[in-house]
Amino acid sequence: MSATTTIVTQGDPTSRRSSRRVEPIYYLFLLPSLTLFTLAIAVPGAIGIFFSFTDSIGIGDWNFIGLTNYIALFSDPAILQSYLFTFGFAVATVIVVNVVAFLLAVGLTSRIRFKTGLRTVFVIPMVISGIIIAYVFNFLFSNSIPAAGGALGVPWLATSLLANPDLAWVAIVIVTAWQAIPGTLLIYIAGLLAVPGDVYEAADLDGASTTQQLFRITLPLVAGYVVINVILGFKGFLNAYDIIVGLTNGGPGTATRSIAMTIIAGFNGGDYAYQMANATIFFVVAVLISLLQLSLTRGRNQFS
Repeated sequence: MSATTTIVTQGDPTSRRSSRRVEPIYYLFLLPSLTLFTLAIAVPGAIGIFFSFTDSIGIGDWNFIGLTNYIALFSDPAILQSYLFTFGFAVATVIVVNVVAFLLAVGLTSRIRFKTGLRTVFVIPMVISGIIIAYVFNFLFSNSIPAAGGALGVPWLATSLLANPDLAWVAIVIVTAWQAIPGTLLIYIAGLLAVPGDVYEAADLDGASTTQQLFRITLPLVAGYVVINVILGFKGFLNAYDIIVGLTNGGPGTATRSIAMTIIAGFNGGDYAYQMANATIFFVVAVLISLLQLSLTRGRNQFS
C-alpha cells in the first residue's frame, strides 16, 4: 500500500508542483532585506561603476571618458604597489593565521586541563575593535619593544619595525593575525570535534604515532575546514584597512598602503572617478574569489 501511494504521489504533476511551490509569505519576509540591499549596495555600486567611466571629482560637472581611467590604472606604480602589498600581506597572514590556529585547535581539543577556560582566553582578541588593537600595538612597537631592545643590547629590536619600510609589513601581519586567529580557531575546533574518536582509537591500536595521526588522519579529515578558512581569510585580508591605519597609516611613505586605503585616499583627494575604477577592479577580484569559494565548497555539507 505504501509503495503504491509513493508511486502515485511521485507521478502526480500537481503534487510535484505543489511540493516545489514557494509560499508567498517567504517573499514578503525577503522584501525588506532585498530593498535595503538594493538601496544601500546595488544602486550605489551601479552608480559608482558608471562614474568610473567619467572624469568626475565627486561633485560638479563631469565628462564621459570611456576606459581612460582603467587604462591609466595598469600603468600607475602607486596602484600596482598597493595591489602587490595587499596580496602579499593577505597570503602571508593567511599562512600565519591558519598554521597557528590549527595548532592551537589541536591543543585545545586534546586531553589537557582547563581547556574550556583557555578557549575563552584565546577568543578574546576577536571581540576587540581593530583600531584599538592597532593603537595598542603601535605603542608597543614604537616604545616598549625598542626600549627593551636597547636595554638588552639587541640592535634590530632597538628601532621600531613600523619605521622600517622593509619590515613594517611584518608588524601588520603580526597584529592582524593576533585578531584573526580566534575566528579561525573556532572553525578548526568545530572540525576537530566532528572527527569520530573511533578513528584515533583504531590508529592507536595500529601503532600510529601522534605525528602520523596528525598528518594522516586529522589533516585529511578537516581538509574542508582548511579550504573554508583559507578562502574566507584571504578574502577578508584583502580589505585590510583599520589595523593598517592605526599602525602605519600606509607608511613609511606608501610602503604599507593597502588597496582600500588607496581608494579611500583618492575619494578624499578629489580623485573620485579614478579610484572608483580602482574599486570596480577590486570588486571584480572579490567576486572571482567568492566564485572560487563557492566552487570549492559546493556540496560540502559534511566534511570528511
